[in-house]
Amino acid sequence: MKRRNLLAAAVALGAMAGTARAALSQADAATGIRLALERGANAAVDRLGQKGGFLDNAKVRIPLPGVLNDAAKLAKVTGQQKRVDELVVAMNRAAEAAVPEARALLVDAAKTISADDALKIVRGGDTSVTDYFAGKTRAPLTQKFLPIVTQATEKVSLAEKYNALAGKVSGFGLMKKEDAYLPSYVTSKTLDGLFLVIGEEEKKLRKDPLGAGSDLIKQLFSTR
Repeated sequence: MKRRNLLAAAVALGAMAGTARAALSQADAATGIRLALERGANAAVDRLGQKGGFLDNAKVRIPLPGVLNDAAKLAKVTGQQKRVDELVVAMNRAAEAAVPEARALLVDAAKTISADDALKIVRGGDTSVTDYFAGKTRAPLTQKFLPIVTQATEKVSLAEKYNALAGKVSGFGLMKKEDAYLPSYVTSKTLDGLFLVIGEEEKKLRKDPLGAGSDLIKQLFSTR
């Protein structure tokens, strides 16, 4: 009888220890992922939110959309190339001006991540951190970026003509309707670029967790 009681007690203690380890694992995962999220967000904002962050980076540089970009190639013939170039520069400068506004929202999203979400991210694919950010912040960042982009692009005289021409082009089904308004198009492309760079930072972290400078991040991504 006494032996059975001791055995039961040992099993109970083992179960309690296992539960404690699981809880600790969840807490560690949440803390580590918060660090990883903040690190990726800050690195992306620092890279893109400076002069040339978009314009000088071929991966995220914002061109005129689709058919208008093709049509712009004919501008050299009509002597309008300079004005088209000014518009493209303004679009990318607008993106560079908007990106720093993302920092607070991204960091807040990182700080409020749940333990369950953290574990899903740890066990997820190469861009699960980025996917989490996009799901939590794309809509509010769109609202935050749009007025900044609008103010920046309205300074270029060709922007108004873009909206008029793009509206007609989209009416023929040659352009997405959401791309027919310049500020909306630039805002969307700005967010695409931001999440692309966050994804690059995440892949680097997963590939080389030892270079993260955080023991917790090393542990999480080295053993997942």
